Amino acid sequence: MPQNIGFVSTRFAGTDGVSLESAKWAQIFWEEGHVSYWYAGRLDRSADISMCIPEAYFHHPDNEWIRQHLWHQGRRTSEVSRRIRDLAEYLKTTLYEFVQRFDISVLVIENVLSIPMHIPLGIAIAEFLAETESEIPAIAHHHDFYWERSRFQISAVHDYLEMAFPPRIQHLQHVVINQAAREDLAWRKGIPSVLIPNVLDFDNPPAPIDDFGSDVRQEIGLGPEDKFILQPTRVVPRKGIEHSVTLLRRLRDPSCKLVISHQSGDEGAEYLEQITELALDEQVDLRLFGERVADLRQYDNQCRKIYVLADLYPHADLVCFPSLYEGFGNALLEAIYYRVPILVNRYDVFERDIEPKGFRLPTMNGFIDRQVVTEVRRLFDEPDYRSELVDHNYQVAAKYYSYRTLRYGLQTLLRNISIHTD
Repeated sequence: MPQNIGFVSTRFAGTDGVSLESAKWAQIFWEEGHVSYWYAGRLDRSADISMCIPEAYFHHPDNEWIRQHLWHQGRRTSEVSRRIRDLAEYLKTTLYEFVQRFDISVLVIENVLSIPMHIPLGIAIAEFLAETESEIPAIAHHHDFYWERSRFQISAVHDYLEMAFPPRIQHLQHVVINQAAREDLAWRKGIPSVLIPNVLDFDNPPAPIDDFGSDVRQEIGLGPEDKFILQPTRVVPRKGIEHSVTLLRRLRDPSCKLVISHQSGDEGAEYLEQITELALDEQVDLRLFGERVADLRQYDNQCRKIYVLADLYPHADLVCFPSLYEGFGNALLEAIYYRVPILVNRYDVFERDIEPKGFRLPTMNGFIDRQVVTEVRRLFDEPDYRSELVDHNYQVAAKYYSYRTLRYGLQTLLRNISIHTD
């Protein structure tokens, strides 16, 4: 039976993991005959199927004031508690309006009940679900939990974290993206969950390079003989960009250029300054291309092309992904999808969930050693070996991380709802 499915988060816009994965879920739901609607504080979805509530965005001034007092000053006064409650009450009324306006039959809560970037919204959703438990079944899609981030370990809101991040509600199904999260959720909260990994459409390979994306190398400033080493991440400490710099230093190949595809975002410029200084000291050619990459193709006010990340991958000779921590690691699947060899740091989720699937990748264990350098050189020097490796990885990913995997998981979740509501 077709359902009206309401997606709820702080933001559905851009290329963050929540926005990307929720769009994939919506695509599968649409193919199954369901219609998706969107609620958030920042949206790039069509206005006729969405409801934008500015106060639901985690960067809204009201929430920023609360976050500043709770996480930066570590203080929870009566005024802070009052403002949390007031904002939560208002947001709860908008959730009722959203469900009524679009006749929502199932809610999908995207990461809002996982990580406390917006405590009032988490409280509002938890209370709304408790008040409508017999009427509106829901699915909580968790990308990362607060206990996985050091900045949330000490707080003055343990009561709210226990209540809503995530809540224990009978007809709320929980979905996680890796096995460690599944076990932690059961151990910490006594909540069972379904594991549905992030996916890509491996049944439909990417389209060839088109006219818009054909000049990426030239716009970066690369010559025909240069090797394009892409790190498709933001410039933040947990992405381990210093390891990519070390790799290029040890390769001792002046044709290798390290290109960072994203900017630092909202986590400050200190790490960017450190990486820039390190690259200069190590005589590594570092290109920061983040201002020319966005979530949509467009032109800036200087009439320069603004590309999407998918425009960069087909031109890359190697992808570096030396992250220290990832909830899953979309860049890994993206590199495999575009058949680009990728160097991966063996972060926990990769080591436990992804590596055993049988991928053939150059890997590092927290530092660049001689074996890693040798393997990367081989990828550059032996085209047949490179082709064999990327084709093998594509086939493995198609088996475990295609839309078929997602479709089966979503069908299971909706069947569970039917069983409980019949």
